[in-house]
Amino acid sequence: MAPDARPQPAIRSDGAAVALSGDWTLRLLSPQLADFRKQLDETPDSAGWDLTGVTRLDSFGALLLWRRWGRRRPAQLVLPVELEGIFGRIDALGEVSVPVEPPYRFLDATAHLGRMLIGFGHHLLNFVALVGQLCLDLFYLIRRRGQWPLREMSANFYKVGVKAMPVTALVGFLIGVVMSYLSALQLRAFGADVFIVNILGLGIIRELGPVLVSVLVAGRSGSAMTAQLGVMRVTEEVDALTTMGISRYVRLVLPKVVALALAMPLLTLWGSAVAVFGGMVSANLQLDMSYEFFLNTLPRAVPMANLVIGLGKGVVFGLLIALVACHFGLRVKPNTESLSVNTTASVVTSITVVILVDAVFAIATRNIGLPFR
Repeated sequence: MAPDARPQPAIRSDGAAVALSGDWTLRLLSPQLADFRKQLDETPDSAGWDLTGVTRLDSFGALLLWRRWGRRRPAQLVLPVELEGIFGRIDALGEVSVPVEPPYRFLDATAHLGRMLIGFGHHLLNFVALVGQLCLDLFYLIRRRGQWPLREMSANFYKVGVKAMPVTALVGFLIGVVMSYLSALQLRAFGADVFIVNILGLGIIRELGPVLVSVLVAGRSGSAMTAQLGVMRVTEEVDALTTMGISRYVRLVLPKVVALALAMPLLTLWGSAVAVFGGMVSANLQLDMSYEFFLNTLPRAVPMANLVIGLGKGVVFGLLIALVACHFGLRVKPNTESLSVNTTASVVTSITVVILVDAVFAIATRNIGLPFR
């Protein structure tokens, strides 16, 4: 029988009795669900119910009637034998109790703060344990060079480094154009056009380049690392590796950390170079500054120490992003909700840690590499 030829659900009521007919299923009830609910609500509470005309009944239709009956069978009910089972199962479930949220108390905020601090302490302790375990594995691999997971490192380096180059170049070029355009508007008003090289060079190579690339990598590669380890936790692949005597840290964590630590300074150099190029193109269009003048002035305006600081930031940021991503990935519980929560926490924590460490770098290197002090 075609779907449109199924018996349509109907309600007939004469005040003393209510007769139902047709297919009381989700598919046929949904188009006119509001009308059926209204008709059911208008039936008298003392009426008898006759379900002999119902040809099909699924859980949705049964629950619709069960709620109208006040979650109990009416006193007068004519129910076919084939429909007895579904109402029996619903009756066996009993009353579903909804937990009542306790009222707010004065010390609830203090308790919530305490739980946050304890949770942060657990995260910090597990993070330190992860770093310590990686250090022990490194000492172990130094003595046994043939056991280095070189293939895993190479694969991770390609995924986090080479595949990230297009988006890094695009964002870096646009940031360089925007910085140059906004700086040119101000510098032209004061006749200080030549200082755009200093602004772009120091701003991009020393600060903006490493931070920008780190944020992109944290959102792209960090989340992917957490999700990969999380899925392996959900599917129990990590436990399978442990059962086979294979270290999860050597095969899963160490290749990601080493690959990102090696790829980040190269990505930082690539992104900063493209951003400076974008700023140079914008300066040529806005201030009529030649490419030759820009390239000749850049080494004098930006000492080599700034490039070293930027690359050093890239190494540190790469280590931190990979460690944070693996930390949250290994904390995933075997359910999809935990996977999504830890992936989100991984990205947010990585970006926060990068900004905090960048502030520490800025304070520690405030007297290094600045041409004017």
